Amino acid sequence: MNLPSILRWLLWPLSLVYGIAVRLRLWLYSRGTFETKRLRTPVISVGNLSVGGTGKTPMVIWLAERFLAAGKRVGVLSRGYKGSGDRSDEIELMRYRLNDRVLFGVGADRYEQGRRLEQQGVDVFLLDDGYQHLQLARDVNLLLMDAVQPLGREMLLPAGRLREPVSATGRASLLVFTRTETSASATAALGKLQEYPVFSAATRLLGFRRLGGGVQVLTLAEIGEGPFVAFCGIGNPRAFFLDLQNWQIPVVRAQAFPDHHRYTAGEAKALAQAARAADARAFVTTEKDAQNLGDVQFGERPVFVAVIDLVISQERAFWEAIQAQIVACAPSRRVN
Repeated sequence: MNLPSILRWLLWPLSLVYGIAVRLRLWLYSRGTFETKRLRTPVISVGNLSVGGTGKTPMVIWLAERFLAAGKRVGVLSRGYKGSGDRSDEIELMRYRLNDRVLFGVGADRYEQGRRLEQQGVDVFLLDDGYQHLQLARDVNLLLMDAVQPLGREMLLPAGRLREPVSATGRASLLVFTRTETSASATAALGKLQEYPVFSAATRLLGFRRLGGGVQVLTLAEIGEGPFVAFCGIGNPRAFFLDLQNWQIPVVRAQAFPDHHRYTAGEAKALAQAARAADARAFVTTEKDAQNLGDVQFGERPVFVAVIDLVISQERAFWEAIQAQIVACAPSRRVN
């Protein structure tokens, strides 16, 4: 959210009102006026403080894969933001990557969704975008922060990107800085925080899928030298375009759309015209956008979807810290 300075200051009074409402809500939960419900099964929340992408969906997929490898039955709880029914671009991406190995509970009442899935047998729940969902108790509260977009001077909504004040980091069990591969200063800063439960994560390119071409993952050499037209409708489009640059993928035009954008035939036609004008060979986009393309056609130029995952620093220590938090919360689950 890069609003002009004058607009940010005009919206500042509304941010003050929003901040009062957020703090009041937190206080009411801390006093027990608003109820927090606890499932019988361990819950790991993955969330952030800001609007925009910090890698929540890749982190949920990373955790699901690790628990599945450990022989656990995994359930994912999500609101399904800007979706229809139990469908949204993020849910569909997780379903695509995790297939039927994971159970999904999608809806505003994630506690009831969890109770429903517990009847089918679940060993652990992953609460997607759950940092502000205080209605549901969690055993592990993972807070993701984008190393490229520090929040120190950021304002609260609507003037800025913050959903909560930076002081809300105190609720986190573990803090994970994402996209540290793009910020040398962030890596240096993390080195000074060894006494805190802080970890870093980098985005790794696995390859590309051709849209409509099945599940085969292609290398950069296999999709050709380009150049490409890049487009995306995600929370942090700059991050994707920077990734392409870091992966040395030649981009002659980059087009950003609003987050969760569902593409139309007219927009695909305009992108195809831009590709012809720039003499681009193909398009490149994100896995999340692939879920929102539907059956729109881009003409003779193929669309390649970047397939990524996360690489966690000190992976073993990170995994052990999660396990320790789950064990520490076991008595409270028995009480409730």
